[in-house]
Amino acid sequence: MSPKASGSPAVELDVGGRTVRVSNPDRVYFSERGETKLDLVRYYESVGDGIVRALRERPCMLHRFPDGVDGAKVHQKRLPRGAPDWVETVQIFFPRWSRTADELCVTELADVVWAVQMSTVEFHPWNTRRADTERPDEWRIDLDPMPDCDFATVRRVAHVVHEVLDELGVVGYPKTSGGSGLHVYVRIEPRWGFADVRRAALAFAHEVERRVPDLVTTTWWRKDRDPRKLFVDYNQNARDHTIASAYSVRGTPRGVVSTPIRWDEVDDVEPRDLTIATVPARFAELGELHAAIDDVAHSIEPLLEWADRDGVEVPDADEPSA
Repeated sequence: MSPKASGSPAVELDVGGRTVRVSNPDRVYFSERGETKLDLVRYYESVGDGIVRALRERPCMLHRFPDGVDGAKVHQKRLPRGAPDWVETVQIFFPRWSRTADELCVTELADVVWAVQMSTVEFHPWNTRRADTERPDEWRIDLDPMPDCDFATVRRVAHVVHEVLDELGVVGYPKTSGGSGLHVYVRIEPRWGFADVRRAALAFAHEVERRVPDLVTTTWWRKDRDPRKLFVDYNQNARDHTIASAYSVRGTPRGVVSTPIRWDEVDDVEPRDLTIATVPARFAELGELHAAIDDVAHSIEPLLEWADRDGVEVPDADEPSA
């Protein structure tokens, strides 16, 4: 995939047989170490199998930074103009605005590289696929520490999450968030709508809170949460709520990556050390840690039974928690 000079500041890359033109390849995107737009492309190429697996067939919102991550961020639902005819989309309806949008639907690595050419740094996919965008096949457990909650607490709660998943016979795939928390993804059967998946996620969060009430909160309103606790954010399973995918770079000057980890790494991982400079070598050594995520899809019926037992009522997803 060596670049070929094009007689301009741009370079042309061969990505899986597709030619992708990258303009302004030397533009600095990450100010801490001076990594460029082309460095970002090279990062995504290095984790190609992983990023494509994380995004494949999913509606995807793009977080674009036309002037690098120290500049303005653009939240892009619609596919940017000028896409090649091989870039695929899926149409999504947004009831709140009574509008539709054709969102990027990644099927190959060239789609990712083209999105980077359009100044995308972060990829935020839905937890559904285009075959049925209203029935999630991914349950997302977001361990979101409040301002005075340290990462040691995140580690402890992650172990409790793992314990509960094991008791359910469910396989969870952890990753760093690229920020201050951790995420755990679970493949589920695409039999339920967003409301049921979110209710199941809240029932699970309540069980984690029950086991470590001194560490965890499920309180909906941010102003009412203990700032020393960790919020298990079940709302990430609501319709049109997205979080950065596995292998997505985050828009920080350091170029931190939301990185898959093993469960036995939870006690030692330092999320800020997982960057576009370090993750490629890690990926080459360990491979794609989420490679088996699609092998088994789990039922959420046990969680819905918990929700019925406990009388779980889920707040309105359109009502902000802060």
